[in-house]
Amino acid sequence: MDDILRFALLGLGLGALYALTAHGIVLVYRGSGVLNFAHGAIGMAGAYVQWELAVNHGVPYWPAVACGVLGSTVLGVLTHLLVIRPLRRASSLARLVGTLAVFIVLTAVAVKRYGDSVQLVPAKLPSGLVEIAGATVSEDRIWLLGIAVVVTAALHALYKRTLFGLGTTAVAENQGAAASLGWSADLIAAANWGLGSALAGLTGILIVPVIGLSVTGLTTLLLSALAAALVGRFSSFPVTLAGGLVIGVVQSELTRFGSDVTGLAASVPFLVIALMLVARGRALPLRGTFLERLPALGTGRVRPVPLALAVVTGLLLIGLSSPLWADAITNTLVLSLIILSIIVVTGYAGQVSLAAYALAGTGAFIAGHAAADWGWPFELALLTGVLGTVPIGLLFALPAVRTRGVNLAIITLGLGTTLETMVFQNTDLSTTPGSDGIAVGKQTLFGIDISGVDHPQRYAAVVLVMFVAATLVVANVRRSRTGRRLIAVRANERAAAALGIDVRAAKLYAFGLSAAIAALAGVLTGFRSTSVVFADFASFESITALGLAVIGGVGFLVGPLFAATFAAGTVGARFGDLVLPGLSEWMPLIGGIILVLTLVGNQDGIGRELGKQASAAERRLLAKRGPKHAGVAQGSAEAATDGDEPVAPDLHHAAPSQAAHRTPGLPLHVRDLTVRYGGVVAVDGLSFDIEPGRVVGLIGPNGAGKTSAIDAVTGFTRAASGSVRLGDRDVTRLPVHRRAGAGLSRSFQSLELFEDMSVLDNLYAACDRPGPWAYLKDLVRPGSRPLPAHVLVAIREFGLENALDRPVGDLSYGERRLLAIARAVATSPSVLLLDEPAAGLSDDESRELAHLVRRLAEDWGMGVLLVEHDVDMVMSVCDEVVVLDFGRRICVGTPEEVRGDPAVRAAYLGDLAPEEAVEGAL
Repeated sequence: MDDILRFALLGLGLGALYALTAHGIVLVYRGSGVLNFAHGAIGMAGAYVQWELAVNHGVPYWPAVACGVLGSTVLGVLTHLLVIRPLRRASSLARLVGTLAVFIVLTAVAVKRYGDSVQLVPAKLPSGLVEIAGATVSEDRIWLLGIAVVVTAALHALYKRTLFGLGTTAVAENQGAAASLGWSADLIAAANWGLGSALAGLTGILIVPVIGLSVTGLTTLLLSALAAALVGRFSSFPVTLAGGLVIGVVQSELTRFGSDVTGLAASVPFLVIALMLVARGRALPLRGTFLERLPALGTGRVRPVPLALAVVTGLLLIGLSSPLWADAITNTLVLSLIILSIIVVTGYAGQVSLAAYALAGTGAFIAGHAAADWGWPFELALLTGVLGTVPIGLLFALPAVRTRGVNLAIITLGLGTTLETMVFQNTDLSTTPGSDGIAVGKQTLFGIDISGVDHPQRYAAVVLVMFVAATLVVANVRRSRTGRRLIAVRANERAAAALGIDVRAAKLYAFGLSAAIAALAGVLTGFRSTSVVFADFASFESITALGLAVIGGVGFLVGPLFAATFAAGTVGARFGDLVLPGLSEWMPLIGGIILVLTLVGNQDGIGRELGKQASAAERRLLAKRGPKHAGVAQGSAEAATDGDEPVAPDLHHAAPSQAAHRTPGLPLHVRDLTVRYGGVVAVDGLSFDIEPGRVVGLIGPNGAGKTSAIDAVTGFTRAASGSVRLGDRDVTRLPVHRRAGAGLSRSFQSLELFEDMSVLDNLYAACDRPGPWAYLKDLVRPGSRPLPAHVLVAIREFGLENALDRPVGDLSYGERRLLAIARAVATSPSVLLLDEPAAGLSDDESRELAHLVRRLAEDWGMGVLLVEHDVDMVMSVCDEVVVLDFGRRICVGTPEEVRGDPAVRAAYLGDLAPEEAVEGAL
């Protein structure tokens, strides 16, 4: 019992330091809306400043502490001013990577200056022994707990009772409103960055006597701090303190049982992170702007002749290279494969994963045991490692079903770190007796000796061929139906689901394919020597890999090779040593600086510029062949789309008759639909029917529950009860994408188009219905088909013929409105639900839209639910009108009956109001 109490008290001291670090993360998040992945590195920098001054320059301890804290403060403010502030209109991915870039730069400087060995630092806090309830514990742990409690109380008071705290809360809630009251968001953010970074420096200085001073030890403190901050919801300082203390105590108690569960103790922060994120199932409300955009994407187009020339040239260079250069080429190619895996999951699917190296290590682990334990040849071990890692990748993808963005980055980093701690660092699992890893021996491929030890050139050639093959697979996916689905999910998950795309399946697919490519890189890394050594698969290297992916262009296939040259041990490092001896030692720092410059100057990376140059060169070449070829080149360059090279469909052969595009409509029956948000009833017992070929209007004032009703019918809210039937089929419990597949399609009041796609590919994403085998077939042969007849007719009906190859961002507002409806029509629905389709349109455009809606019912056989504030349009188009007031149906009937209904008049204008004014009130 005394041991339990003693370890609990020791854990309280460690947990107090976790809480202090977490407070700094919370401060930065509250002040700027940015989750600072460089927080541990900033604290590490402060600790090294203090140590440098105290040990090497004889500065007294407390002045040295002040300088260390000040140094961290300055770093935090500079990070905001030089990195985060210039990225305020960039994507949330760019801001996240911005903090990772700072992490890379600071750790590179520290490793270059101090190495990564652990320095023992004596404690300056009182370190005598005290007895508490019969348990003896070091006095410094009590001091650490007291410091944490005092700091927590001070921060709680600062942000609850002072003008600065109120200003921070105001800016976090609404920057525009806060600015109108005189609060500067930049000033608030800089102050919080400084204060939060000061806490990071103080924590770093206080913790090094406990865990030792090292670059790795202090930067990996980040996960424990993130776990505590998540417990406190990135807002409450007392709850964050409690979270940190619980994590510290649990870790300490697990450590008490001995080294066999050390990995489990180190994994406690991840377990807390997983519990918090998956249980809550929602992303942190990161601050952004309406101008925020995602990184650009390449087309995935493969030019066979240049590719063949590049491969032949590469093989010739490998054949002529020395062993050192062959090793550098191998390093470059395997790192390029890692980056390629990130392009799939982050570039195409928009899922920010920091698990690339963990998955690469998994592939090496599985293949290594297949070769060492079962004596399997290299070919079979490689295949086993790649395929065996896919289920692990799917396991990593499970949190992506409920979380996204920064939350997903946190949980994948935690998963990777846990895997490294419990498996890769477990000598019982990751070493062969008498070896420093898993002994796999020298490799042969189909009987040919390709040992990386004896024949590094041959091994490099094999790696080159596999890299090219993997790149072609990813290019195929990019141009395929599957690729369109991934990019639709990246652009807008709600809209993708509304079109019948299974968002969960798309995410799982992206993670599975990414895991296979990362595993290929891991196997090729591990088998280049006679033993698979797992020091090559440190989880935090995934941060560097994501940074390199952004440098190369996270959406472009030409990026990995160029980005990989900025890492140590690659071809770029070898060239650097030729130009300036010793330059390779600075490559991590150079890469971090280039990443910062890339983010600030061009977040689309090197790949975007290379693509522009290639397109320009192609246009010049084809222009020399005559005007006809020049026109083709121009069209190809302008159509930067997300699928096969877009070919404008032949609209002249679209079915001219009504029968050609009439759908076999099914009636929609909604009964007792109720939507509750907490104690608020948004929709109260609503019932209505929509028959094929009829238009039903749903009207009412703002807040009447119209959009909530559409959300409930189409499956976008879990707060609904009642029944929804489409024909004879009960779809009440079906998810959104299956309701869409059954025949329920909708538009959105806010449009929610796929901004990264062309008009044509928005329509393709809606009408493509690939079978279950498409995910596999698209790896080797991108599948596509002509647009269905009803989509060709829709293009003509909605006047989109001349806009098919244009990016969505180039459309006028009216064209965007029409595209949103045409895309919903492209799903060939039985019932179409339109949420304020005429919002923002001119009178002429509204009249034309009303005509189109009427034709969708009469000529196409659809049932239409029209939610619209333009009552003239509703009354002229609808066969029946349902009127809502505070979620309850107060009237239903023909437009004429609704105009004269006493309940409508009483609800909106009073009993004495003239009937003619009812429409205006609605």
